[in-house]
Amino acid sequence: MAKKKISSGKGSSPVKIHAEEARYLMNTYRRPPVVFTHGRGCRLYDSKGHEYLDLHISNLFHNPYQGPLARKLAEWSGLDRVFFTNSGAEAVDGALKIARAYAHGKSVDGRAPKTGILALENSFHGRTFGALSITHTPKYREPFAPLVPGVEFVRFNDVADLEAKFGEDVCALVIEPVQGEGGVFQVSQAFWQRARELATQHGAALIADEVQSGLGRTGRAFAYQKFGSLPDIATVAKPLGGGLPMGAILAGEPFASALTPGMHGSTFAGGPLISAVALEFLRVIEEKNLFENVRERGAELRAGIERLAERFDFIREVRGEGLIIGMDLAVEGAPFVEEALRRGLVINCTHDHVLRLLPPFIIGRRDVAEFLKKFEAVLAQAPKSAAGPFATAQKASVQPMALAAAR
Repeated sequence: MAKKKISSGKGSSPVKIHAEEARYLMNTYRRPPVVFTHGRGCRLYDSKGHEYLDLHISNLFHNPYQGPLARKLAEWSGLDRVFFTNSGAEAVDGALKIARAYAHGKSVDGRAPKTGILALENSFHGRTFGALSITHTPKYREPFAPLVPGVEFVRFNDVADLEAKFGEDVCALVIEPVQGEGGVFQVSQAFWQRARELATQHGAALIADEVQSGLGRTGRAFAYQKFGSLPDIATVAKPLGGGLPMGAILAGEPFASALTPGMHGSTFAGGPLISAVALEFLRVIEEKNLFENVRERGAELRAGIERLAERFDFIREVRGEGLIIGMDLAVEGAPFVEEALRRGLVINCTHDHVLRLLPPFIIGRRDVAEFLKKFEAVLAQAPKSAAGPFATAQKASVQPMALAAAR
């Protein structure tokens, strides 16, 4: 990816601000031409120095940062337009709405539009109703059933099952290129390629949920970029706001144009403060060459963990790339998380037995070395009382998942 200095947007002319927003934002708002640049108390000030008494500010108005941020995300992703949200789950819900809106627009001769949605087994997409409806794990879904109808789950990396379930009623297929909550499983090249072909063939949206894997986590701007073909829609969030709540939907023009003013909105999403922070986050990644750091430190982490796995045989598999790494254990993971915290390490366990690492993109060599030294002690000292019955149960229930990931 060519490096370009990111414009902050501050000081840009209203004409340039309007032009960038018109080119890179989805057409969901009929915005007045005013560009607000700052405020104090109840007073707002525009780019011409005019003062206004604010009785309801929202992102209905232009600000200097949304356009440059949308442009940069479009450049990074290869997609055309952006809609800003407050979270990853909200982005996923919006992506499903876009897929349905596109299908409605393509419905002809009075036929009912396509409404079916495919997602993958072992998936996790969020906790709002739409995102939860395409999340596979029963413990998340069952307390809130019934959910959005028309959802069917495809076996992970199973091309034959994908082909069998991709019927004429499907308007969207949602894929996490790397299943984070699901245990750090990576979608195969063959599965992605066939998904792209089928989505194109059926006029359906291929949606890449990159909330966890996107914006540098794998050492690339987006995890899907290793496959050589684009999704129609992508969702991002977690690192984008630099710790503040922000997400985004990115879409190619045919799907982005399915939304017209009034069809979708979010009162404070993409506000000036958080958009400025997100621009700074992207600037730091580019100027500090953090993609390379993610790749290099990720390789060091994985190599070190694989050496530890030779000593501690309850580590069954090490998965992932860049700075998203999963360790599949034959014993319960929670005691290791607790022991790690006692030793000053913050790690996570998902699916009861997969230790998941999601380090900051700025992690250094010394940090990696410190982690590996302390983590060796964690592996040696953490209680393994669950090893007997838990390991036996996991060999029966979890191993098929690993085999499915290899198909």
